[in-house]
Amino acid sequence: MSLQVVQLRPDPSQLVYSFGGHAPLITVDPGTVIELSTEDCFGGLVRGFDDLPSQVCHFPDLNPVTGPIAVRGAEPGDTIAVHFVDIKPARDWAISSTFPHFGALTTTHTTAMLHEALEERVWVYDVDVARGICRYKARNSDLEIELALDPMHGTVGVSPAANEVLMSITPGAHGGNMDTPEMRAGTTAYFGVNVTGGNISIGDGHCRQGEGEVCGTGVESAMETVIVVDLIKGGGPAWPRIESDDFLMCTGSTRPLEDAYRISQHDLVTWTGSLLGLDDLDALQLVSQVGLAPVGNVVDTTYTMVAKLPKTVLGSAEVFDGMHDRLRDIGRTYLS
Repeated sequence: MSLQVVQLRPDPSQLVYSFGGHAPLITVDPGTVIELSTEDCFGGLVRGFDDLPSQVCHFPDLNPVTGPIAVRGAEPGDTIAVHFVDIKPARDWAISSTFPHFGALTTTHTTAMLHEALEERVWVYDVDVARGICRYKARNSDLEIELALDPMHGTVGVSPAANEVLMSITPGAHGGNMDTPEMRAGTTAYFGVNVTGGNISIGDGHCRQGEGEVCGTGVESAMETVIVVDLIKGGGPAWPRIESDDFLMCTGSTRPLEDAYRISQHDLVTWTGSLLGLDDLDALQLVSQVGLAPVGNVVDTTYTMVAKLPKTVLGSAEVFDGMHDRLRDIGRTYLS
């Protein structure tokens, strides 16, 4: 198989901080393999314990993304597929932190409390790609724990509809900062196209992250990532969908969290029904008994929930005409 491979390694001046409002850096044909680099959510400015994000980072220049990448032939109403072939930390260190007024367990501007916000603190992780680990080190004790690498991208999406421009920290129907660990190598994400070319952007790499991103950050790292992009004419989903070898997943991003849950479950129920020829209530019954509901984030401007269905219940039903399997095979050819 002959592969078309292009590179996208932007310099810092080319990184962007929103979805929408930017011309594409590159335009590629469907089926193209793209080798790209991404910076961490701090723009690489937090490197040690004394580099407090509130002091070294400059709002709103947080969470830079690489892109946009336009897909030739993509028009509003179509579906863009983004398959993650490989995601590797680009450095031997990574950063996590707590922020004042940001996170699930502190006072924020929308959760007003009289008590003080959490202390701002930085954790530095040693990263060993060869061994597949990153090392947690407690700040106020001698405890160290080696954690398995599980690299993922917290921020993936396309340009929003109606010429809207959304900050890269915001998740929504366009994708964006969903912060779900499901967006790892081996998965395919599907996005409804809102503008000509779709305009994919990717960033916010994490060496690993627990569900919910409770403190507000994962193990934040610059990444060297390989994707394959493709195009499905028509059928654009209302919300981003994800497919792995074993699961179908639907996302929903809004506040309150229960409405994000409802969006993701609604999409999974109707998608399952369309694949299996079930009416809404039969599909609801099936999803209710076999579905999972991992949390994406409970810290961003809007929250993200994921609804997850094991593909074992699908039988011979084909998803997006087998797009995930085709892109996985392209990725395997690239890696070989």
